Amino acid sequence: MLAMPSGTPACPETGRQRRLAVQLADMIPGAATIRVSLTDPKQTWPHLHTVVKDEAGKTLEVSRTTARVAGRWILRVWPKADWTRPHTFHLADATLTHSGLIAAGRGR
Repeated sequence: MLAMPSGTPACPETGRQRRLAVQLADMIPGAATIRVSLTDPKQTWPHLHTVVKDEAGKTLEVSRTTARVAGRWILRVWPKADWTRPHTFHLADATLTHSGLIAAGRGR
């Protein structure tokens, strides 16, 4: 990433996260959160699994391609996150939080 003369990054990480939130909100209308993990319950090996929910917590149906693209974009914005555990990206405030085991079971 390029730095400005002051030594600060030209594109701070929070700007990147906010841009991602805007892009995903445009790509998936009505989405409020996107839960990403590498443990798809339908697979026996590590596999990207994405669940999109609206403000009410209802799971939104999205195409396999859309889910995979959204998940990959989120993984790329937070490469240092512990992806052995699921995380939830909140589009309203562009934050990523660790999804606990209780939250992982809801909505299935």
